[in-house]
Amino acid sequence: MLGGRQGKPVPDTRISVAVHAADPLGRAGVISHLRQQPSVELVDRLGGAEAGGDDTEQVAVMLVDRLDDVAGAELRRLVRCGEQRVVLIASELREPELMAVVEYGVQAILWRHQATPQKLLHAVHSAARGEGELPPDLINRLMTQLGQLRRSALDSSPGGSGTLVPTLGMAPREVDVVRLIAEGLDTKQISEKLAYSERTVKNVLHALMTRLQLQNRAHAVAYALREGYI
Repeated sequence: MLGGRQGKPVPDTRISVAVHAADPLGRAGVISHLRQQPSVELVDRLGGAEAGGDDTEQVAVMLVDRLDDVAGAELRRLVRCGEQRVVLIASELREPELMAVVEYGVQAILWRHQATPQKLLHAVHSAARGEGELPPDLINRLMTQLGQLRRSALDSSPGGSGTLVPTLGMAPREVDVVRLIAEGLDTKQISEKLAYSERTVKNVLHALMTRLQLQNRAHAVAYALREGYI
């Protein structure tokens, strides 16, 4: 459960959050929202003792208007540090930028105009749990783009066989879980739909992402689409 000003229970886990933004006013706004949350500890940087120690989850929040070359380089640096998960708040993302963000392994994406304090806190907690999230319209765009790439690959394949041979296999229940993620369901909804426990759903996803070296749920959806599973 998420904590906040609306009387919801506060989680036991404390999350260290560092905010990155070229826009000083935007950064100040994000910090102002997060400072009021008892489950969040704001820090200047992550990965050291000042980030709360080994028992504290670490999340980097990055605020951009567009993912230009400078912002892209900073985003890659944050993701590759490996000691924190990243929440990206963006004003817009073009199709190539969306694909790049997913491949980088960004855990959660929020539209800047939709980034209310509650949604921001939810994204931070989701990222800290390793679940992440995308706005529904971005999921649709990602699926459309990957579908186009898949069709192009089929058209250009020798003989135009119309089938794709997966490079690595996905078990049937992994496909079921990822298909429901692509439909926008969260862990609890997936567990109810498939009659699994939430722990089982998380274990299925963890095993899949570890085996295929996938960065997050969006990356798992992208892989399943690219390989023709969904």
